[in-house]
Amino acid sequence: MIVDPGIGVLDQLDALLAQHRLSPAAVLLTHGHLDHTFSVAPVCGARGITAYVHPGDREMLADPAKGLSVDLTALFGGRIQYSEPDDVAPLVDGAVLSIAGLEVTVDHAPGHTGGSVLFRLPGASSSWDAEEVCLSGDVLFAGSIGRTDLPGGSTPTMMASLRDKILPLTDDTVVLPGHGPATTIGRERASNPYLRELIAAPGRFL
Repeated sequence: MIVDPGIGVLDQLDALLAQHRLSPAAVLLTHGHLDHTFSVAPVCGARGITAYVHPGDREMLADPAKGLSVDLTALFGGRIQYSEPDDVAPLVDGAVLSIAGLEVTVDHAPGHTGGSVLFRLPGASSSWDAEEVCLSGDVLFAGSIGRTDLPGGSTPTMMASLRDKILPLTDDTVVLPGHGPATTIGRERASNPYLRELIAAPGRFL
């Protein structure tokens, strides 16, 4: 599985796949922002594979400006023509996808965007010494969370997602964010100021 093929990844991805003799089975998108979806159409088109995205963010595949600030739209707008892949499938909260021999659980976690999701996989399927691995996209970072000031973002919604989707995960869950280093739920529970705020006042965000 390829997760969030962003900007400038095509040559590196092709080399990696050739080195390990891998054939991608699908592309999974944690959300629709351009830095996570820039290469999704060529990656899927070259291999005839499906792109999975939550319906809340699908429109950004063909029109990334819908998820950008005015400044970012000016930076990217009008220079490149975008189109969504030929085969796009919806991600549904709570669904379990069976792809390439892996069972991937989907958790809808809006706040960074309306269609942000987490992907959870059994740790035994990875090189991580953990019961579970969470691909958190831009929902949770080491020591921080994703921004909520772009179109479709919402701070109260983000906090509710952190409370309902992140905090219930076990402490030894390894988190692989969309940006920055890996972390664990236990580490973030103890030190991340946003999670600590939720732990101190769990009923604040309804």
